[in-house]
Amino acid sequence: MIKLIEVKEFDKIICNADYKYDDRYKYIEPPVFDKLKAFICGYAGSGGNADVLDFMRIGFKREAGDIITIQNYAGLIQVSENCQIQVLPKISLCNNNDDTSNRRTKRIFLNMLCSIGDFPYKTFNDASLSIDKMNLYEIFIRMYLKETRQLVKHGIKSAYTAQENNLGYCKGKLLISQHVQHNIMHKERFYVAYDEFLQDRPENRLVKATLLKLQKQTGSAENSREIRQLLAMFGMVNPSVNYQKDLSESVMDRSMKDYRILLPWSEVFLTNKGFTAFSGGKNSRALLFPMEKLYESYVAQQIKKVFVPMGWDVSIQDRGHYLFNYRNGKTCRQFGLCPDIVLQKDGHVVIMDTKWKHLEDNPRANYGIKQADMYQMYAYSKKYGTPDIWLLYPVNEEMRGKEQIFFNSGDGTYVKLHFVDLDNITDNIKELYNNLCCR
Repeated sequence: MIKLIEVKEFDKIICNADYKYDDRYKYIEPPVFDKLKAFICGYAGSGGNADVLDFMRIGFKREAGDIITIQNYAGLIQVSENCQIQVLPKISLCNNNDDTSNRRTKRIFLNMLCSIGDFPYKTFNDASLSIDKMNLYEIFIRMYLKETRQLVKHGIKSAYTAQENNLGYCKGKLLISQHVQHNIMHKERFYVAYDEFLQDRPENRLVKATLLKLQKQTGSAENSREIRQLLAMFGMVNPSVNYQKDLSESVMDRSMKDYRILLPWSEVFLTNKGFTAFSGGKNSRALLFPMEKLYESYVAQQIKKVFVPMGWDVSIQDRGHYLFNYRNGKTCRQFGLCPDIVLQKDGHVVIMDTKWKHLEDNPRANYGIKQADMYQMYAYSKKYGTPDIWLLYPVNEEMRGKEQIFFNSGDGTYVKLHFVDLDNITDNIKELYNNLCCR
């Protein structure tokens, strides 16, 4: 059995039993804590492409000892063959109940994941996906398997593959030098080159290699049974032995649409590589997702659903303006501006920017808003020629139910704060629409 430990984003993880019941900390047993610490230190010193300290930090407090904090990333860390740490985002829930909190948070997190383009979102809506009883990694495996089942249903793609063989009959092109070398004493044989229409192509080799790897990693009997059934469908395919070569040779044309979700996830599973470019060793891996990106993508998706039917043009990651257009009297375009969301309708422009940060109810500290963020909003206002700037923060218990907060620059820029309730986001975005349209 795999031991699963659940923590939340920004939790302070300790192994000091004296603080086991202290609400400020999340206690885990020393053996697991030591493995997680070794996992972080080992990767931090390995020269990897991603800096592990960007999302996992090791600190120290005199009374509690060593502390590990996981920064604004959520997902799953496997620290050994039989121990996983599931990191859920820190989401403020209405009518919070400890018995259902993690289940609801997990479902919101998966909904957020569905908003990014390379996530197998089509399978998430399947009613048979029992997320309450499964950890995140098993859920990801289940999604991959359902997408593979869809591929099998539509038909595993074949391709003409170059073959060389010494046959008892002649087909294709006779290779003279090889024929003489191999068949000088066998007049009845022919060494030939020919094309054969086979399923053994790079895309299918990657899928089979992924299935074989997941068969060893899954702890779910249902997932294991599904993998065995799917492997039987790939009996004519050899598993990939050179992942990067097969990935580079994969073809993504119109006929290969059933592979567009599978192949990015095959790369994730096969290379122990998550969307953070963070990988683990033989018995360890991390599949972690940056919450800033997820929050931005999820909110933008929900805003499109509400605003587009109402006649608004919604541009995501708009790149139409630059901070400077001239240098030394000559035309240039430098320091591009890229607001998360730009709304336009009948000449009315509204800029929205998402920030994955929990603010505090303290006006003297500017509610915890970064000064650089305000400079950024001011630049958006001037360059896009609009006074309407919105900063979208996730709601927390400290800011829930607070009156509207806005800032006036005195020269035509108004920055308003809106707190997004991820537990009730559809109604929340509709409320945002009403605030904009009923002024």
